[in-house]
Amino acid sequence: MSTLLLFLPPLTRLHAQGHPASDAARPGASQEYDWVLTIDGRQVEREGRSAATALPRADAVVAVVGESDLAWRRIELPRAGRQMRAALAGKLEDALLDDPDTLHFAIEPDAVGGDTAWVAVMARPWLADHLARLDASHVFIDRVAPLSWPDATARGHFHEHGSDGAALRWSHADGVVTLPLEGGLSRQLLTPDLVQAAQWTATPAIATRAERWLGAAVGVQTPAQRALAALEGPWNLRQFDLASRARGTRGLRMLGRTLMRKPWQPVRYGLAALVAVQVLGLNLWAWHQHRELAARREAVTATLTGAFPQVRAILDAPAQMQKQLDLLRASAGSIGEQDFEALLAAAATAWPADRPPADALTFEPGRLTLAAAGWSPPQIDNFRTQLQSAGWQLDAADGKLTVSPAAPQGRR
Repeated sequence: MSTLLLFLPPLTRLHAQGHPASDAARPGASQEYDWVLTIDGRQVEREGRSAATALPRADAVVAVVGESDLAWRRIELPRAGRQMRAALAGKLEDALLDDPDTLHFAIEPDAVGGDTAWVAVMARPWLADHLARLDASHVFIDRVAPLSWPDATARGHFHEHGSDGAALRWSHADGVVTLPLEGGLSRQLLTPDLVQAAQWTATPAIATRAERWLGAAVGVQTPAQRALAALEGPWNLRQFDLASRARGTRGLRMLGRTLMRKPWQPVRYGLAALVAVQVLGLNLWAWHQHRELAARREAVTATLTGAFPQVRAILDAPAQMQKQLDLLRASAGSIGEQDFEALLAAAATAWPADRPPADALTFEPGRLTLAAAGWSPPQIDNFRTQLQSAGWQLDAADGKLTVSPAAPQGRR
């Protein structure tokens, strides 16, 4: 499944001299996005920079938020249910520099009210403008992900900072922070135990400098490769009023993309195993039914050949057995249910007491037809009921009553 990662341009802030933000930050301004395309989520297929209308197509689109545009706070979540966003704004109001109404909040995955959890905070108009612009260009963002987040696994990433400087992005269980390499603050915070336990990466341009500063080897990681690593993260910052809304076909596509992600891999394996077990079970059951049916056919055939050795070719064992029984009965002078005497006896037994003898009758093997002139519907129904109780059936049509042996399922 192909995935397109979009790097959202950093939020342009006021300059120190009070100059307004550049045109690129204003809603509706022309905007280009750095992007990375991956097929398997592990290797970069292509990367580039394009306007929203010229971005390559992919099965899923993930927007990546710059680390300078994201803040983290750890709080006890209020028990607010659907009012969680408003409750977060009230709880964090004293710790925020901006008006809570201008900020967007995202809570830690799987956290509920009453839990102590991390909350990501960012500028809402800036994020909403990018999402709306991309949506208007038919680029639907499935997920908004951070490059780093608080995690039990400590990670340090060295990257360029400013024109000639470098900085360390440090993320661990207690939060996320950007530390300058100049000065002694970073060295005081990073004890030898932390240095040994953490995972270290650096951009190619400053990898050598980072190794000298750290005194240990670091993995070289381009921004595109680091964004691929963020795909494995649990966070989706698109929550509350900025949550993705999808209906119909798009909703099914998004559900399919969600199920194809790595956290859902055990579910996919379980479903595949369940389907395989069901298919195997159905095949075993069909095989068992086939064997049982074949055994019954063999038993019927054995009964036929044992009772009538003169029958050589077995085509339809039940029909051939019935034919042989009919021959035996005829040769012995016995009456069968297809004979005139049996049909006439059945009609006589069920004949209504208020009806005179039949004016006329017609016989053919298995069928006795009587004239029904003057019969009322209740008389016909009573006649039919009497015959059915003895294992016969009655058909009434065109002023005639036809008596015949009942079908096998109707016989008692």
